[in-house]
Amino acid sequence: MRPLQISPETALALSKQLGVPLEHLMHMPQHILMQKIAELSKKNTDADSGKAGGEGKDEA
Repeated sequence: MRPLQISPETALALSKQLGVPLEHLMHMPQHILMQKIAELSKKNTDADSGKAGGEGKDEA
């Protein structure tokens, strides 16, 4: 299996956000990486919508 074709900056950012070592990230199967990115995106979206929902109630 060949390493992922992503830039070094992207690899470092993903490694930090996903909490996996850079070496593991670069050799991670693509379908698993996409699943982890989707989970991270959903978690960030849920956190953002929770913040926005609380602010909107004060204005109404």
